[in-house]
This record gives sequence, C-alpha cells and structure tokens, in this order.
Amino acid sequence: MSRKQADFVHLHNHTEYSLLDGAIRVEDLAKRAAELGMPALAITDHGNMFGVIPFYRAMQEAGVKPIVGAEVYVAPAHRGERRIHSDIPEASFHLTLLCRNETGYSNLMKLVSKAYLEGFYYRPRVDYELLAEHHDGLIALSGCLKGEVNYFLRRGENERAAQAAARYQEIFGHDSFYLEVMRHGYQEQERIIPGIIELSSLLNIPVVATNDCHYLRQEDARAHDVLLCIQTGKRESEVNRLRMSSDQLFLRSPAEMARAFADIPEALTRTREIADRCNLLLDLEHVQLKLPEYCPPEGYSNSSAYLDHLAREGALKRYGQLTSVIEQRLKHELDVICRMGFAGYFLIVKEIVDFAKSRGIPVGPGRGSAAGCMVLYCLGITEIDPLRHGLLFERFLIPERVSLPDIDIDFLDARRQEVIDFIRRRYGEDSVAQIITFGTMQARAVVRDVGRVLDVPIAEVDRIAKLIPDNCRFLDAALEQVEELKDLVSSRPQYRDLWAIARKLEGLNRHASVHASAVVIAPRPLIEFVPLYKPPGGEVCTQYDMYALDAVGLLKLDVLGLRTLTVVEEAVRLVREGGHKIDVTSLPLDDQKTFELLRRADTVGVFQLESPGMRDLCRRMQPERLEHIVALIALYRPGPMDLIPQYLARKTGTQPIEYEHRLLEPITKETYGVFIYQEQVMQAAQALAGYSPGKADLLRRAMGKKKPEEMAAHRET
Repeated sequence: MSRKQADFVHLHNHTEYSLLDGAIRVEDLAKRAAELGMPALAITDHGNMFGVIPFYRAMQEAGVKPIVGAEVYVAPAHRGERRIHSDIPEASFHLTLLCRNETGYSNLMKLVSKAYLEGFYYRPRVDYELLAEHHDGLIALSGCLKGEVNYFLRRGENERAAQAAARYQEIFGHDSFYLEVMRHGYQEQERIIPGIIELSSLLNIPVVATNDCHYLRQEDARAHDVLLCIQTGKRESEVNRLRMSSDQLFLRSPAEMARAFADIPEALTRTREIADRCNLLLDLEHVQLKLPEYCPPEGYSNSSAYLDHLAREGALKRYGQLTSVIEQRLKHELDVICRMGFAGYFLIVKEIVDFAKSRGIPVGPGRGSAAGCMVLYCLGITEIDPLRHGLLFERFLIPERVSLPDIDIDFLDARRQEVIDFIRRRYGEDSVAQIITFGTMQARAVVRDVGRVLDVPIAEVDRIAKLIPDNCRFLDAALEQVEELKDLVSSRPQYRDLWAIARKLEGLNRHASVHASAVVIAPRPLIEFVPLYKPPGGEVCTQYDMYALDAVGLLKLDVLGLRTLTVVEEAVRLVREGGHKIDVTSLPLDDQKTFELLRRADTVGVFQLESPGMRDLCRRMQPERLEHIVALIALYRPGPMDLIPQYLARKTGTQPIEYEHRLLEPITKETYGVFIYQEQVMQAAQALAGYSPGKADLLRRAMGKKKPEEMAAHRET
C-alpha cells in the first residue's frame, strides 16, 4: 500500500447503533478496517454514544486505533425551543465531533446526555451554548449536506454559511474546526464544494474529506435502503432509490478515496493529521470500580469492620453456633470480599433488602451464583444455605476476576418500583438510573420486515417466516435445518431476494429500550461517568448497556420484579384468612404431599415446572427429595438436556452408575455419576488437576462461553 493510501482515515462512520440508519456491525467494521490497512477509524453515530465501548474494544483487538465521536444535532436556536423558524425550516443541523483526549470524552458524554435530557425535539439536540460550554478536547467537522454550513451553501446564502463556519471556529478554536467535504455522486455535493473551498481560503479553515459510511461494502447499498424503509415505514416501490442513497456510502478503501478526491489531496492527508491528534485512552482491561460510599454507624472504623460484625451476628442467628467449618468458610469469604474492596457493595445491597422487608415487600430467596455466598445468607439477603446445598463461593467471587459479582434480587413485581424509588432517594436522583438495552432484528421479524418493504404478499411472507424454527436464531441455520424452507426460498427470485437482504440485516440493533430490571448507582452524578439516554416520555437510563457498563466499573443491581412472589403472597393471604397460620420461610422441604403433586406433574402455575416439557420430565423422573427437583431444573436446558436419558436410567437402576475416575465419585454421587452442575465442573478441576478454586472458576467460565481458544489454554494443566 502506498503512503498516500495509508495516510487516509475514515472519520465519519455510522454503525448499527445509528438505529435503523447504520448497517455496520462494529466487529465487521474493525476487521474490514484492518484488512484495508487503516491506521485508525472513528465512530460517529447519530446523536449517541451507544456503541462506543464495543467499538473501542473491537478496534483495539483488530490493531486499529479507535477514535470516539458522534454526529450531534445542533438546534438553530435554543435547544429547548420547540418551534421551527420561518427562515430556517430545520429542527436541527448535523455536526461531527471527535474526542482528542479524556477531556473531550467527558465533554462529549455531557453533550449527548444533555441533548436527550434537555433538547429532545424530533431528535436529541445540543445548541451553541452547550457546545461552547463543553468544547474542550473536541475536534469538530462541519458535517454532511445536513450540516449548517452546507445548508446555507445549498441555498446560495454564502454569507450566512461563512457566519456559521466562523461561529463554529470561534467555539472550537482555530485548530479544532474543519470543513467536511464528501463525494457520493450527489449533484448537490459537487455544487457546494467550490463554496467550501472558498470558505476555507476566506476563513483559513482546513478542508477534510470524509465518506459518511452507513454500510460496509458497496454491494450492501440496497440492504441499507431497505433498512431505511423499515425505519420510515415505507415500501421500496414508493421510494426513488437514487434519492434515498447512492451506492457510495460504504467503507471505501484509501485508494478509492484517493481517486474520488484526486483534485483535493490535502483533504485526504488531513484525515491522518486529525487521527494523530485523537489519543483517547480507555482502559477496558483494568477496571477501576466506582462504588457509592457507604458510611457505617458510629463505632465501626470502616465498611469492612461493620460487614464483619453483621455477618457474624447473622451467622449465629442462622446456625445457632459457629462450628469450625462455618467459622472457616465465613472468615475466607469475608477476607476475599473485604480485600477486593466490596464490603460497601454488600452493605448497600443489605440496606435495599432491609428496606423492602421493613415495608412488607416480599423478597425472593436468592438466585444464581449469589446463592453460593455464606455472607449473603448470614446478612439475610439470600435464604439458601450454601453449606446445606454444597454451593461454592468461588462461583460467585474470586480474586482472579476483578469485577463486581452479580447479586440478583427478586421483589414483588407490583411493588418493585417502590424499591427503585428508595434507591433514588438514598443515593441521589442524578446518581441512579436504569440501564439501556437494544432490541435486535431477529430471524422471523427481519423476514417479515423485509418482505413488507419489498411488497411480497403478506401470506407468502408469513409462510416463509413460520417455517423458521422457534429456537433458531440465525437464518442460515434455519435454511440448513428445514428442507421445506430451503426449497421455498429457492423457488422464486423474489423470495431469494428477500432472503439475501434479510441475511444482511438480521441481528442488527433495531431500537433502544430500558432493561426490565437493571439499575446502576454511581458515587457522583452519572453524567460524569457515562452518557445518558431518555426516550420521549420515558425514564432516564444509561447509553451504555450492562456489558459496556462492566468496563466502566459502576455498581449494577438487578432489581427484579417476580410475578411468582405475588402468587405466593396472595396464597399466604388466603390461607391466613381461612384461619391458619403459615410461614413460607420455614416450610418443610420433605413434605410428601408436595412430592406426590410433583410426581403427578400437577404443576401448572408452579414456577419453572409448569411447561409441558417440564411436566413430562416430572412424571418420568418421579422426584422424591429436594435434590431431585434441583437436578430436574438444571437438566431441562440446552446442553444438559442430552443427559436426561442417562440420568433417568441411572436413577431408576436400568443403567449402572459409573464414575470416569474414582476421585469423581464424591463429586457426582448425588447425580448418579452425571455432570449436571457448574459447581461439579469446578470441583472436578480441583480434584483431578489440582486447580485452585479461583482457577477452577476460570475454567468453568471458559466452558460456559464455549470459547475454544480459552479452553485450549487449560488443556495442558
């Protein structure tokens, strides 16, 4: 590759996080940038920073320097003003912003957050006041045809275009504002380029070439047009494709860009100059935890001392006396928790659970890996004794994995909001928010969407969609599994067309919504740590999803609303109204009438046991004790399902119980020599390979993620 080619960097790119307007997956973008020999590349999604963390991570893995940015919308007057001016019939103008450093990143977060919180009108808008307040550390490019400078040039108002350019130059500084030029084959672009060059000379503002990429390859142009039709609710036949887009909005190679801008070569080399100035460093590997400060009562020197006191006090209530086994386990857990700096986190969770219980809000007994933590059991956060059930603390928390462990808590669904309101009051409205999540274009749905855009009759689209299996996440897999579907798709050109476009769009982000249960709590206003999002009429939430938030190090809590708790609460009320006493926390776990009900599969309405498949398994397994119920639930999921015949045969004695090694007998005896639980994998690694508990958990996680390269690293051991 020649030096001229290598000197070009794409600074204006829309990923799938420009919802229903960008058709580029960040992983694919990173791979393609590396293939093209790009030294760096920017993300500039419409009005948001949704994809910044996955983009940054993907670029780093591909060896391409990530440049964080956004294409923001600038209100022509004040951001809160909701009227269209007669002389400027636009609600907003586009402006491309790029982060030079950490200060710019912080300012960009504030800009896109305030755009949603204070300036939403059709779109999230900033204004000149906000830009002036938060310009430091940012580089601004004048934008596409919908940018303010280009808007006035298109109208022949060159003087106003110059005024707009001068204003941005004043806001961002003479060395941090550039005039953007693009060439996609639009006549209007060519018509205004002389005006841009003239402005550049007049105001001494450098020109930079960008490509406003919306899809990865040229052959993806039509799929992107269909995506726009899905966004607008139009059909392809209604829209002039040439008006929607050219076929040049793809990640053009440096050579292709050099040919397009052969007459303005400095506009290309300037992209590399800008890239060299953008040096934002985000450490996504060594997470710095940012926990709210917990102030213990008087008499306790710190959170660790107070947690130790509460845990030991709770252990005496739970167990009556502290045996050497209990004492040793409690000491080990407290040492790990406090050494990792998580004491305050545990106390915060206890405070939330205590609030709910004090208000009579039913709280679930605990779920997931948190059930393996004795400290949580002693604090009254969970109701499952990890010693009684052989649950491992290391599955919940190990020093080798420095990330906050998940403590998922179920609350009565009808009163869950009271708990969230308490968290907001306790830690501050501006420090608490819910978490964004993204709905994607799933296999059946994308077929229906594309079919509508292409004017395929509804009945025919419906027939194709219904042939896609319920559990099939990918269209290619559906085609392999269902011969009838394969024959149908290949039977007509229109169906083949539909399928080809649907394949390109499947899995792309379709819309943003609020996660059903996740809440994030920060030690200071959230806007200092993450960008914020607010859908019209909705609650404030983070622009980063729960996976991206892990890289930020903020405290996430799953405040789950569970309908089953409502059912239990109602049942208890009816029993008490009948004159009977009942305490659901002390019900016997060996009640024979209950097991008779389970063996009859009379479980409609019983949490996790009510599906037809589960009821059939109840009949076949004939559970006789609690451990059988636990095994039944663990077996009935993808993967372990294949072990059901073997487990049942060994349980009923029709197949001998065998252990692959004598050391595995005490580990799998309860499950008849069959590996069912993740804890068993960890115990086997310790028994057979001498793994520490922490390393055994890393092996478990590698298996759970189904990552061959991670598994291979454990093979020799």
